[in-house]
Amino acid sequence: MPVGCPMRGVRAEIVCLFAGLVLSGCMQTAAPVASAPRSDLDYMAYGQPYRSAPAPAVADSGGAISALRASFAASPRNAYAAAPAVYAAAPMPVAHDTAYRLDAGDKLRVVVYGQEGLTNTYAIDAGGAITMPLIGAVGARGRTPAGLAAEISAKLRNGYIRDPSVAVEVETYRPFFILGEVAAPGQYPYVPNMSVESAVAIAGGFSPRAKRDQVTLTHTDNSGSSRTIVPLGTPLSPGDTILVGERWF
Repeated sequence: MPVGCPMRGVRAEIVCLFAGLVLSGCMQTAAPVASAPRSDLDYMAYGQPYRSAPAPAVADSGGAISALRASFAASPRNAYAAAPAVYAAAPMPVAHDTAYRLDAGDKLRVVVYGQEGLTNTYAIDAGGAITMPLIGAVGARGRTPAGLAAEISAKLRNGYIRDPSVAVEVETYRPFFILGEVAAPGQYPYVPNMSVESAVAIAGGFSPRAKRDQVTLTHTDNSGSSRTIVPLGTPLSPGDTILVGERWF
């Protein structure tokens, strides 16, 4: 047996052992690293889940991803997105009194359907009437808007239009008046649902010597004029006159 054979076998074993160690080091896998599923990150970033194939679930160990998820859930943006939609009802239009009695100073919108030459805005004059083409003066004082519309229809039907359709509405109410101990006494436009207190505010408020708990209100209707001492919360009507008295102490 040749002398070099045992040495050759030992060298071959050493080479094989060294190659095994090198290969085992290359094949070693790194320790697992916790990561959030792709779908959770897309949801947190864009508000919707990722649409690709789901990634394997990773147990939540209470680390950075858990803290990020908790802070996002508590954020105002996320709370707004999760809250149910609430729709506020549109404010209802002010319903004007259909029994309102017209008088001088009211400005009316008269619509005669299909008749552009008659449809217009008319002011009630000092005599309590409006003047329209074809039919001339029509008495409006003391009538309701519906009653005036019926009167106009009757006049138009009498030799002018076979079957007229007329609508009347108040475009601008006659003004109210406020006198006495206010900053700016005078005449002011009336707004629906006004009270004596709001009228005083429009006139600049009370003067330093004003009597502030009650005023004198003059109201005129079909039964005539009346003068009454009223508190500040009393409703105001178009054409009313408010007198704010002076206190003596």
